[in-house]
Amino acid sequence: MTGGASPEDLVRAIRAAGARDERLLEAVRATPRAGFVPADQVVVAYEDEPIPIGHGQVTTQPSLSARMIEGLGVAGGDHVLEIGTGLGFQTALLARLAADVVTIERWPDLARQARWNLARHGVGNVELLIGDGSRGVPDHAPYDGILVSAAFPEVPPPLVEQLRLGGHLVQPIGSGGQEEVVLFQRTVTGLERRQVLTLARFVRLHGRYGFPD
Repeated sequence: MTGGASPEDLVRAIRAAGARDERLLEAVRATPRAGFVPADQVVVAYEDEPIPIGHGQVTTQPSLSARMIEGLGVAGGDHVLEIGTGLGFQTALLARLAADVVTIERWPDLARQARWNLARHGVGNVELLIGDGSRGVPDHAPYDGILVSAAFPEVPPPLVEQLRLGGHLVQPIGSGGQEEVVLFQRTVTGLERRQVLTLARFVRLHGRYGFPD
């Protein structure tokens, strides 16, 4: 049961938060968030709120995911890297918009659940890995876009190196708690800050190029 709410309620909330990309809104309609949350949270799946998923982690609020994805400007032919799979809802949205998605999750049990969620909803253009997201996934680089769902005061150098020239990266910049969600673009001189998309609270990015475990 989902309390009478539906994906269309989520679409309305995301549109009200400022999202305008119709491809993105259609992806939200086509992706049942109830299939990407813990069983005891299904009743609130279509509320525009983060949901706890264990290990002190929460899902990204859907309207915030939408702002980040829209800022990334994902095109149909893009090869995208996502740092922080969670239970796979944001991954599924990216997969509906891009050619393919490489996603990396720190926690093996979350990764297993996300893999099952994606498979049972027919999302096949995703490669899900377990590991240190701050290192990126160099074997599959370069990426047209990189979306980081955890906070650190700077963009980890490996992610900059794995982003193609002209590609975009979205990351919460801060120490975890109140961040600027920033859109960057890689240029011939390095990574350039383009726009603050919104303010938000995120968990910390841990790993070799993030906060220590």
